[in-house]
Amino acid sequence: MSDSLQVASEKAAEVPDTSGTRAATLADHIFRNPVLGPLSALVLAIIAFSVLTENFASVDNFSLILQQSVVVGTLALGQTLIVLTGGIDLANGAIMVLGTLVVAKLAAGSTGAQVPALFAGLLVCAALGLVSGLIVSKLGLPPFIVTLGLLTILQAASRLYTKETVLVDEGPLTVLSKGGYLFGQFQVTTGVVVVLISVAVLHYALTRTAWGRHVYAVGNNDLAAKRTGINVNRVLLSVYVLAGVFYALAALQAFGRSPATSPNAFPTANLDTITAVVIGGTSLFGGRGTVVGTYIGALIVLVLQSGLTQAGIDPLFQNIVTGVLVIAAVALDTVTRRKAR
Repeated sequence: MSDSLQVASEKAAEVPDTSGTRAATLADHIFRNPVLGPLSALVLAIIAFSVLTENFASVDNFSLILQQSVVVGTLALGQTLIVLTGGIDLANGAIMVLGTLVVAKLAAGSTGAQVPALFAGLLVCAALGLVSGLIVSKLGLPPFIVTLGLLTILQAASRLYTKETVLVDEGPLTVLSKGGYLFGQFQVTTGVVVVLISVAVLHYALTRTAWGRHVYAVGNNDLAAKRTGINVNRVLLSVYVLAGVFYALAALQAFGRSPATSPNAFPTANLDTITAVVIGGTSLFGGRGTVVGTYIGALIVLVLQSGLTQAGIDPLFQNIVTGVLVIAAVALDTVTRRKAR
């Protein structure tokens, strides 16, 4: 039974092979290699801005882009898990912000309390992920509605919890901005190392374990997955709780970037992560995508922001460019899915 279940889940997650029909088109290759498109876009953007601007290709700028990617990149890993199951999380930024506030309030004025406070923040974020997962899996409500409602609740709860900016002292909570490695003048902070390790570990879990195959199977067709013996509710719960853990890690990354936090921090985090996920090649319909592509998507957004800023482009036009890329990515996903049928 276990062998048949593994075979069934693998079939549910694998991409149909259409290379034998006609000549393999560029869309076919992108469909089979979801990282190829985002990686090509990232390389082209880097080359273009390196030519068009004076300082974009500097070592300091590349190092800064990597450091800026840690918060959104970590948040986007949790978002990717949920999108792979066919859902979406509009509350991830709000969960992270509430986590940072809980940690900061508990750790205020005492570096010795920072580690216990960090675990308290982890429990809060994981618990909120569990709440979302229970509502989605047990009640069958759409993830969009559930997380939209949770977003509204948490934004109000954060402001009720504290209306002030809370500072933490240097210590375990700010360690991710310290240390790291120097490659000549190129600095890789501890936070960058942590997010890269997170990408590698989650990629392995999704591509080399039965749990990962089940996540893709649920995203492809939850009814078919259930008929093959997969416990869909358990998979959904695990995904939402694990996403909450990544939101807690993003909260720690936020402290590494700045020791100050407030209820108004990261107001567009949910949209930023959705943008990174979509541009990174993960299908909003579920069942296809990679966390590697998501992190590349986050880098693409930051490269565009940095390059357009150095080119003197108004930030409003930067938002327009990002919006166009999101629509184009979803359109490409729709086309490739149709071609695979």
